[in-house]
Order: sequence, then structure tokens, then C-alpha cells
Amino acid sequence: MAVEEQRAGSRVSRPETRLARRGFTDPAKALRLLAEPALDGLAADPVLLDALAATADPDLALLGLSRLLEAAEETDRHTLRDTLTTSKPLRDRLLGVLGASTALADHLARHPHDWHVLVTFELRDMHPGPADFRRALAEAVAADTTGRPADALRVGYRRCLLAVAARDLTGTTDLAQTAAELADLAGATLQTALDLAAAQDPEADADCRLAVIGMGKCGGRELNYVSDVDVIFVAEPREGVEEHRAVRAATRLAAALTRLCADTTGEGTIWPVDANLRPEGRNGPLVRTLASHVAYYRRWAKTWEFQALLKARPVAGDAELGEAYVAELAPMVWQAAARENFVADVQQMRRRVIDSIPATELDRQLKLGPGGLRDVEFSVQLLQLVHGRTDEALRSGNTLEALAALSRGGYVGRADAASLDAAYRFLRSLEHRIQLHRLRRTHLMPTEDEDRRRLARSLAPLINDDTRADPVAALQREWKRHAVEVRRLHEKLFYRPLLDAVAELPPGAAGLRQDAARARLEALGYADPAAALRHLSALAAGVSRKAAIQRTLLPVLLGWFADSADPDAGLLNFRQVSDALGRTPWYLRLLRDESAAAEQLARVLSAGRLAPDLLLRAPEAVAMLGDPQGLVPRGRPALEREVLAAVRRADSVAGAVAAVRSVRRRELFRTAAADVLGRLGEDPAQALDAAGEALTALNAATLQGALRACVAGWEARNGELPTRIAVIAMGRFGGHELGYGSDADVLFVHEPVLGSLEEEAARAAQAVCHELRTLLAAPSTEPPLEVDADLRPEGRNGPLVRSLASYTAYYRRWSHAWESQALLRAEPVAGDPELGERFRQLIDPLRFPGEGVPERDVLEIRRIKARIEAERLPRGADPTTHTKIGRGGLADVEWTVQLLQLRHGHELPGLRTTRTRAALAAAVGAGLVGAEDAEVLDAAWVLASRVRSAVMLVRGRPGDSFPVDTRELAGVARYLGYGAGHSGELVDDYRRTTRRARSVVERLFYG
Repeated sequence: MAVEEQRAGSRVSRPETRLARRGFTDPAKALRLLAEPALDGLAADPVLLDALAATADPDLALLGLSRLLEAAEETDRHTLRDTLTTSKPLRDRLLGVLGASTALADHLARHPHDWHVLVTFELRDMHPGPADFRRALAEAVAADTTGRPADALRVGYRRCLLAVAARDLTGTTDLAQTAAELADLAGATLQTALDLAAAQDPEADADCRLAVIGMGKCGGRELNYVSDVDVIFVAEPREGVEEHRAVRAATRLAAALTRLCADTTGEGTIWPVDANLRPEGRNGPLVRTLASHVAYYRRWAKTWEFQALLKARPVAGDAELGEAYVAELAPMVWQAAARENFVADVQQMRRRVIDSIPATELDRQLKLGPGGLRDVEFSVQLLQLVHGRTDEALRSGNTLEALAALSRGGYVGRADAASLDAAYRFLRSLEHRIQLHRLRRTHLMPTEDEDRRRLARSLAPLINDDTRADPVAALQREWKRHAVEVRRLHEKLFYRPLLDAVAELPPGAAGLRQDAARARLEALGYADPAAALRHLSALAAGVSRKAAIQRTLLPVLLGWFADSADPDAGLLNFRQVSDALGRTPWYLRLLRDESAAAEQLARVLSAGRLAPDLLLRAPEAVAMLGDPQGLVPRGRPALEREVLAAVRRADSVAGAVAAVRSVRRRELFRTAAADVLGRLGEDPAQALDAAGEALTALNAATLQGALRACVAGWEARNGELPTRIAVIAMGRFGGHELGYGSDADVLFVHEPVLGSLEEEAARAAQAVCHELRTLLAAPSTEPPLEVDADLRPEGRNGPLVRSLASYTAYYRRWSHAWESQALLRAEPVAGDPELGERFRQLIDPLRFPGEGVPERDVLEIRRIKARIEAERLPRGADPTTHTKIGRGGLADVEWTVQLLQLRHGHELPGLRTTRTRAALAAAVGAGLVGAEDAEVLDAAWVLASRVRSAVMLVRGRPGDSFPVDTRELAGVARYLGYGAGHSGELVDDYRRTTRRARSVVERLFYG
């Protein structure tokens, strides 16, 4: 009995096994469907089963066929069954649709007679055009007997879509033809909807001429199965009609057209009509006259709006008006690349698109993600707009046609164009198949294996891999292969041909012409394209290994240079560094193998003059860019160990100080590079404090090393030094708030050793300190360190060095209020530490007086501050933007904080600090300043300090005002986080911030 049951079970399982081998994932369900009356007689037909097995999803195809046969009238059912068994073209088209699209299967179940369109369209025209679609839709609407023409339009649209999808799925048409047919169908639908709207509102139709301009993929004849259809409406009054009346009438027609296409009825939505690409977007009027459009684009349009107009094409309505619209605006489109910051605007828009993608979707985005369709489209459009100014062959709204034209013209290499063409076709085909399943607008790769399996089977001819064993894995590999290729498209399409323009090409190769190369460099923002081409030629021409590596590096580097405020400087600096290090084996290897180092070098070289100038004096510092810890500023102990060791190795005082200055130059570059690259902290105030600490430690170590060298030199000539010397930092140096262009403000103090004569000790100290200042500021290949001792008693008229006893006597008898204020920032930084500490003890009662500062001194400090504002501002300087003395600038904030320190420092330990921000925070904690006021002052001080640092980094020389040169101002703005073209916003923000600070200063400082 058991054996008989086993044999019976085996017999039952054989049909299921055969179905499983044909690709059915649920053979049992398939058997039940095949046994239903609607399919009776077809179940045993091997031809039908083989045809089902060839579809993307045999289970889905069988279910759809069953539903169709069941819904069909009996006579039509027999006709369909007979046609299925006798006509291979019809069988393949119908089953192909049913196996790929549940949405179209649903449509056939509701309208079973529509399967005939798969025959009639085939007989009428292999590739139906706009007229065919318009005729079909008009017939559908005319045949309506329900009184619901909108529903009839939707049914007619789906019927046409069924025919397009059938040819697409069976390979009768390629991607380009399918996308063109979808766009033509969209245009026909818009025209039919407009005809319906005109029939419903004949008065409006009599008042105006209305043209519908297709934009985006509709305008480019490369539409998706499911997509918003982007349009712009343009209208003109008919003869004798006032303009405002015609525009109102046209607006009624446009709104009715939009509703007819987008409203959800019993037959569902066709697609949304999106008019947001119109002037002013959704905030602008839905319809404008031609003159109004032209006026807007001439005066107000942004770069992206001209990029969008590249695909503009009349698709419905008044054809003559539509052509006039395109003719009027086309000249503006092809001059858009001459706009300031054109490339930066386009690239920034692309970055914004990527940044807007949710993190959970980034790896599934076929359209917007890195390596997606938008990457190809943006790059092709960018090249079209740059070179289409002079080459009309490039003026196509279709991506694939434009890519082919760019290749023919030599703007894109042939192999690159072919590779990108293939990638684009695959990604668009994948997007089509995803959307076709449920006719939903999506650009995300599905996550379910069932969906991916259907996609892989549908796209098998496009996958360069065997999809039979593991179709899902094969699809994933093919997708990623194309995405990786597309990720390189910006380098491939935009930068590499520039090298072809300066290098020898193989015979017959189409290269970028010199004039085209210059046009591209101009669009990238290079002010001197001819010089840039010379630099590229010097770097990349020839057959040497160095030139070969440079040809690999330069396309990427050019992009990074172009992303800066001064691409010319970046490229020039790179050439100079490469000339100095090009024969050094590790240099090019570092840049080739360490992409982060190459990018960091490009950013540093194009960010301003200071860091490149420092680097060019010793190009081997490039190596620190390849070290993970290379851009971490070193602390003072490590710096002092190095400089003192260098001093000991030197054989002369001048040589020792030169070695110290060399260390300083290298560390200045380290700090400046870290700052430019954002390595000092994410928060601007944090980065500013870190730079101040690093520069303070560096100058302190420099003074310590130079002092040691000068003392050793004196002793080598004269014997043991008869005094001890300490260096006291003052001003921003003492406050650990140094900028890149700051002098080292100091006081020199000495104390004779026991048994030494006062005069002899003073002469020795004077000689040592004078030599220190001279050697640190002497002309050299190393940057100078100006040691400023003008804050000493009696200023520059007093002795350079005083003994501790002399300071004591002076401060007891002659000290002024301003000197007590200056001493608030005094801090020992070099020389004898014990002497420095005794000096600190001497001045503490002066800067933090026990009973607070007398009122007469407060009045004196206020009087001095007012005089400085009136007399010290440079002639012609704008007081609203001068960072030091200007309104709400550094002096305003610092004097306000210092007055609080003088008044309350004796009773509040937190105020006994040389740092401005720390003292301000302590004043808030003590209730001396409100938190809101302190925040205003702190913001102004930080911004003013960062502007000064930016000016020095960009110009290579210090300045207290914003640069007049537009490039330099753009560099300052870029350092401060403002995008290209937003320098004016920086100045406005600075004025607003400091204006608020000035109002606080007037209350807190002046009373």
C-alpha cells in the first residue's frame, strides 16, 4: 500500500517538476490555473508553456492570462486562444506584458478586448509616432458612451501604453525608441486633454492661443513609463482680445488639462502634470505670455533654469507659438555657460540632489544616487552648454543623441562615450522594468528577491553574465559594474579631454580642439585658460612615466581645483610643486596611490597663497598629507625638543636661528593646511581656538630656540652670560589668540646673576635680545617672525630690555591705566621660567587691583578707545568691515572684556585669564554679562578673527579688511563656508553680526 502511494505521488509530482524547470516558482498554483476552464486545452500545449517560461515571471504571466481569458467574452476568448496558439508574435507580446506588469494585466482584466491593440498597432506601424497616438486617443474619446471622456482618455492611454510595452519587452524596439514613443504618447495625451478642456470651455479657447512646452524627459523624448510630465505653458491673446483676459482664459485651460491627466478616477491617474519648472516655480503664474517669459529669463533666471530649458520642446497646443517660444529662448540657453560661477552652480545643484537622498535609499537609487542616471545627464548637459555655444551639432535635448554628438565632435572620447551609452541604457532599462511592474513612479531598486529575479530575467539580454544559475546575483553585479563606471563620468566627460588637447593623440583619434579646451577651462572658472593649457602641457605631454602618472592624476585634480575660488592658482602651484618633486620617487606614487593625499594637496594649493608659499619653500612637506597624523598640530613640548636639538647641532648663531625658522615654516604649513582642510575642528570657534593654540605654541618654541641660540653665541664670544632673561608674551600672543599674520608682541625682562654688575648685565641682555629680533626677522627663504616690543614701558623710546627691579620701579611710579590693561594678556613664554613667574607676580596687582580700577582710569580707557576709533582707522577704510578697529570688531569686544577684568578680576578668579573668550565666559558665569549679550560679542569676535585668518591664508599677507579683489574675496568666503558666488552674503552677515555686537559694546563699555 505504501509503495503504491509513493508511486502515485511520483506521478503527481512530474508535471510540477516540469513547470519548476520552466521557471515557475509555484508549480502547484500553476497546475491549478492550467486546469481552469478558461485555459482548458492550453495546459498541454508545450509551445504555450515554453512561451510562458520565457517571460520575466511565468507565474505572473499565467495568472494574467487566466484572468484575461476569464474576463473575455466567449467569442473573443476563442479568438484569443486560437491566436495564442498560431501567432508567435502576438503570443510573445501578450505573455511578455503579462509576465512583467501586474498593472497592465489588471487593465486587460478590466478591458479584455484591448489585447487586439497588440495586433492592430503592429500592422499599422512598427514604430507609431505622435500622429498615431493622437488618432488612437481621439478614437477612444469619441467612442465613449458613458459621458466620462476623462475615463475614456485614461483607457485609451493604457491601451497605447500596452502596445509600447509589448514591443519593448519583446525587443522589437530599443530603449531610445521606447522612451521616444512614451514621450510621443505623453504629447498626444496632453493634446487630447487640451482638446477636451477646450470643448468644455469654448469661450476660453476663443480668447487665447495656448502652447504646451515639454520639459525634462518629455521634452527630450526620453520619457519613463511612469514619470511626472514636466511642462511650461505659454499663451498669447487671439486677435482683438486683451492680454490679461487671454492669460486668464489660458490659465483655465491649463488647469483643466492638468486635472484631466492627474485626477484619480475609476481608471486611475495617467500621470501628474508638473509645471514647477516655470518662471518663479510654484510661486509664479501658471501661464505667461511669450514676452513675459523672455523678460524673466533675461533678467531673473538662474543657471539651472537655462539647463532645464535645454530640453524644451513644443508638445501640444499651438505649434507656431511653441516654436516661437523655443526660438526666442534658445540663444539665452546657449550663452548660459558664460554666466559667472556657471560650472560651480551646476555642480552644486548635483551635490544638493545627492545630499537630499535619505540614507536608507542611497544604495538603491538608480536615478539620483552616485553613479546613477542623473550623473550622466548632468555631465552631458554641462558639456552641451559649454560647447554648444559654438557647435550647433550638440544642441539636442536627448541625452543619448547629445552624448553621441559629443563623441563625434571629440569632446568625449569614443570609448568613454560607448561605455557611458551602455551604462545609461542599462540603468534606464532597469528603471523602466521596475516602474512597469505596478506602473508606479519609483527609481529605487526593489529589496525582495522575487522582484529582483523578475528584473534579471527581463533584462537577461543586457546582462553580461549568465543569469540562469543565480539571476539576482547576476543583476546585482551588472548594476554595480555600470554604477562604478558612471561614478567616474565627471572625470571622464569633463576633464580628461583637456589632456588630449595638450598631448599627442594616436592617428585618427578625435581630440578636443584648442578653442574647445579653452572654452571648457573658462567654464570651469579658469581666468587664464591659455596659461592653464600651458601648465597642462608641461605636466602631461610626453611619454615619460612621470607624464603618464600626471595624465592619470590631472583629471581629478582639475575638478578639485575648479571647485575652489582660484583654479588658476591651484594649477600653477601644482605645476611648481611637481617641477620641484617630479623626479622624487615617492611624490607621484603618494598622489597616485593615496587619493586622500591628492585631494588634500589640491585643496591646499588652490585655497590661497600662504600654504602654497610655505610648501614651495620646502616641497617635501607634501609627505605629511599622506600621513594620518600628518596634519595634527604638534604641542609645545615636542616643538621645543626639536628646535633645541636643531640649535645644538648648528655651528653658528645664524645657522641655529635659520634651523629654528625652518621648523617654524614647516609647522606653519602643517597648521595652515589642517585649517584649510577643516581638520582643526568642526565648529568654527573650536577650529579658531585650535589654530590660536598651535600658532602660540609654535612662536613660543621659536623664541625659546632663538633665545637659546643667541645666548650660546654671546657666551661663545664673551664667556658666561651675566644675567637671566625671560620673554613675556603680550597681546594676542599672550592670549593664545594668534592669527597667521600676527606679530609676536613681547616684553623682555632680565635679572643679573649674583655678583654681576647691573650695567654689564643690561648690555648683555640688550645684545642678546636685539640679535634675537634681528635674526628672526632677517630676509630669508623662511617666513620672518616680527618680534614687537613696543608695549614695553615708554614704548619704542624706552630700553628694549629692563631688569625686574626696573619694571618694579616703573610700574610703582609711572604706570598708566592702558599699561595695566595691556598687562592683562601678559604671560611668560620663553627664557628663564622662574624669572617669568616672578614677573607675573609683579604685575598681578596692577592688572587685578585689589579695590578695582579707579573711575578716573575707566574714563581714561574710554577716552583712549574713542580716540583710537577716530584717529587710527586707515584712510578710506570702511568702519563697518574693518575687523580690528571697526564697529563691533576685535577691539570693541576685547576692550569691553578687559574693562570687566580690570574692575572685577581681584574678586573673581575666573576673570584672571589672558584669553578673551574664556574671560567673557567667566563674566557670564559671574552675572556681569547676560548670556545673550555674551553670545553676540563672542560671535562677532570669532567671525572677525576668522576673517583676519582667512585674509592671510588667501592673500599671503595680513590685512584687517575684506579684500577688494573679487577672487581673493571669494577665497575668503570659501574658507568661511560660503559657496561660490556668495561673497556678498559673507560681507552682509559680517556687518549684521558686528552691528549687533557694537550695540552691546555701547551699553557695556561706554555705559
